[in-house]
Amino acid sequence: MTETEYQMAVQRTHDAYCKTVIRHAAITAIRRLQKKWEREISLDYLTNEKFIQFAEPEPDEEHPFTVCGQTVLLSNAALADAISVLPEQTREEILRYYFLRQPQRVIGAHIGRSRSTAGRHIRLALQRLREEMEVSRYE
Repeated sequence: MTETEYQMAVQRTHDAYCKTVIRHAAITAIRRLQKKWEREISLDYLTNEKFIQFAEPEPDEEHPFTVCGQTVLLSNAALADAISVLPEQTREEILRYYFLRQPQRVIGAHIGRSRSTAGRHIRLALQRLREEMEVSRYE
């Protein structure tokens, strides 16, 4: 066997190995999909068979709190009460971060501090909110 024939034989063996690996990977992927599809139940089947009763959400009261001239409506009365007890700057930071989705960098620039300081203020505000809500829950 010449060197060229040997290289061609090695190449054919390698090609056959690659094809086998790819075929087995495809078979494994197909089996995973089949198992996933067997576990899934279609929404049409559930609604037609009336296994799931879709409930409409109950209308909740809205509890407003105002910060920086902006009014935010909350559905949780305890949270609205806890936010209203916080100092004005803390309420503003919560408003900017959670309701206006401003990054900490922007909030820090607004209050004249660094991004990490703004992040610390927000974490402390959350901790105070938790404490206020726990106090109101036990009253």
